[in-house]
Amino acid sequence: MKLNDLLKGLEVIETVGDLNLDITNIHSDSRKIKEGGLFVAINGYKTNGIDYLSSAIANGAVAAIVEPETDLKSINATIPLIKVQNTRRTLAIISCTFYDNPSRKFKLIGITGTKGKTTSTFMTKALLEAHGLKVGLIGSIAVYIGDEKLEDTDRTTPESPEIQKHFAEMAEANCDAVIIEVSSQAMKLDRVYGCDFDIGLFTNLSEDHISKNEHASMEEYFECKSSLIRMCKLGIINNDDKTVSTLKNTITNIPIKTFAIRNEADITADLDTLKITPSCIDFTMNIDGKKEQIEVGIPGEFSVYNSLRSNKYSS
Repeated sequence: MKLNDLLKGLEVIETVGDLNLDITNIHSDSRKIKEGGLFVAINGYKTNGIDYLSSAIANGAVAAIVEPETDLKSINATIPLIKVQNTRRTLAIISCTFYDNPSRKFKLIGITGTKGKTTSTFMTKALLEAHGLKVGLIGSIAVYIGDEKLEDTDRTTPESPEIQKHFAEMAEANCDAVIIEVSSQAMKLDRVYGCDFDIGLFTNLSEDHISKNEHASMEEYFECKSSLIRMCKLGIINNDDKTVSTLKNTITNIPIKTFAIRNEADITADLDTLKITPSCIDFTMNIDGKKEQIEVGIPGEFSVYNSLRSNKYSS
């Protein structure tokens, strides 16, 4: 894709060099840049992306996007440079554009929460597949298309270029639905910006990830997580969680459905019927007054039993 086309609609402050270039890959990690690559030099918590510009060029970068405070004239670079208002958001937007907005080609479900994200993604995948759908999954364990594992993962939510690359693979494989774990850091750092979410699920909230390099307060932590629901066409929230349940009153632009075990909700599960084994979970679910027996088997390397036991049914 032409660099000029990738930059359309972005908040570009200044450019240097010829932008009529073919771009074959995009990344913010100089080590992952290949020939014909566009390097996005992001200032991180510990390092400054611009310090790795020479490494990106050596690996094949033909252009670079830099932070707004960068003095382009002071950089002795042999490739075009583009200064933008927000490098992280720009990376997400151009990744969507580069891969032809693949999240618009299937139903996208995002799942967030302090605990229960992985359990919920695998359970949702199993339920959808039981209804005959082809499902992709991106999570903290691995990336799947159906039963095929594409790769292991080392973080809850990948960087935006990896997300869009996997979405494109899932669209190409004709997935009906895709489920992705969405961390609070992913929301804060715009990794899923531009994704076309159909459904967002918020499992629960408890104190975690409060530090200098993560979230300054529980308020910020909650706001980052709840911002996923605000991106969706439908929000599903835990009405047993005191904080999460407030979203049904504060989010008014989309429909909100609640689920619970102890409190009233649109979707409830009968705790007395809950049975957990190392390979499956079954219980009676009540949806809009109708009872349905649910049995979900979790395949492969993920143990629903251990996860649910450690989370004390908080998912």
